[in-house]
Amino acid sequence: MKFKNILSLKSLIVLGFVIAVIPLFLAVMYAAFGMRETSALGRTINFQVFEQTKAIRFVLQKTADIERKARLFVLLSDPALRQPYEQQSYENTRASFKQALSELLKLHVDNKIALLVNELSEKEDLIYQQINNSVSENDLKLPVDEAFQGLRESSYSLSREFEHHVDHEFNELRLQSETLEQGLLIKGSVLLVISFIFIVLLLIILSRSMRQLDASIRRLGSGELDEPIVVSGPSYLRYLGNRLEWLRTHLMELEVSKQQFMHNVAREINLPLENIREGAKLLVNEVDENRQDIARLLCNHIDKLKTVSDELVRYSQISSKPETNRKATVNINSLLESVIEDFQPLLNAKAISVKKLVRPVDISGIEEQLRSIIEQLLSNAVKYSPVGGELRIMLRASGTQMELEVEDEGPGIEPDERLHVFEPFFRGTAAQSEEGAESSGLGLAIVKEYVTNHQGKVDIIDPRQDQPGTRIRVQIPLTGEL
Repeated sequence: MKFKNILSLKSLIVLGFVIAVIPLFLAVMYAAFGMRETSALGRTINFQVFEQTKAIRFVLQKTADIERKARLFVLLSDPALRQPYEQQSYENTRASFKQALSELLKLHVDNKIALLVNELSEKEDLIYQQINNSVSENDLKLPVDEAFQGLRESSYSLSREFEHHVDHEFNELRLQSETLEQGLLIKGSVLLVISFIFIVLLLIILSRSMRQLDASIRRLGSGELDEPIVVSGPSYLRYLGNRLEWLRTHLMELEVSKQQFMHNVAREINLPLENIREGAKLLVNEVDENRQDIARLLCNHIDKLKTVSDELVRYSQISSKPETNRKATVNINSLLESVIEDFQPLLNAKAISVKKLVRPVDISGIEEQLRSIIEQLLSNAVKYSPVGGELRIMLRASGTQMELEVEDEGPGIEPDERLHVFEPFFRGTAAQSEEGAESSGLGLAIVKEYVTNHQGKVDIIDPRQDQPGTRIRVQIPLTGEL
């Protein structure tokens, strides 16, 4: 329960934003850290290679210098001919050579290079010992060329090994960069997948709640009030569901009150009407013709009141029990032709012609209600059309909706009355002044209720060609839940 209270719409929006941003932030941070680490490693390796390269070159240079000094010292093989400064110069060159080797070893070179440096140092020591311990060149344990050839080979081996070491370091840097790139792609993909999963779950929660709200509103709109409204999900959407449930119960109470009121009114009207009808029938049998005329007029008004009472009960029952179980596919053009054929005697009586523009249209609905809509529209059109007039009927599928238009050449409906003609018992100016066009005032109200039951709408629109008359358009979705 605590989790449901925390799970509000605002918190879900913030949570969705955080879930979407955090993986991207982590991916960017990881990429930045990896790039920084790779860059630092690259700088370190470049610096080490640069310093080692300088040291190796210096060692090779000093090796060449020590070889020249040693050869010169050997040429002056007689100690009596050697000058003190020559010995000192040789010693200084050796010291500089030893210093170069020491500086190279301080750079933390690998073991192979260190061994080659030690080997180079040992061979130079051997040459130095032989030169200092010999009186002449013939006293050397090794020939001069062989001794210095070994020194050069050691320096060459050191140079080649260092080149291999540099290649190895840069290959390691490249492999590490590739490994980091692959790791970044994998971890970034995992983070994005996790983010996508959370966002999908969030959308599922919200879409489920929105579907529940949509279905509940549709049921309320179609008059299905029996099923309770329950909306799960964020607290704000649950609150909307609770308000819809309150509206449903309130509508049910109003519907029950309306039904009771309508039935009570009908009962209270029907009982006196029956008594009045019996009295009127007795008057019809009187000899006095005036009384008979009054009785017949009274019977006609009684029949009209009875019709109004029956229509009132019928109107009150439209929304009480929607006939959703009777929904089926209805061929509207066939239904329209059937209704026109039923109205043919009335059309012939007033010499009214019918002009049709009909296209095949099938919709999902309740056939009885759809027939009643067409009958009521044609009934009004015939009732208010002049003798010899024309009815124009248009039926077509427009996008996802069926459009049915019925237009007559009668007196028309005033613009300020168009919003009220679908209200129960409303009779416009033209209807009140039209002789013989009395009605209960419930016909168009019933039409509107039936159209609403099919999730559609009905409107009074302007007639074509600026002619007087009434043009009514009905729009109903081709498919959909009722």
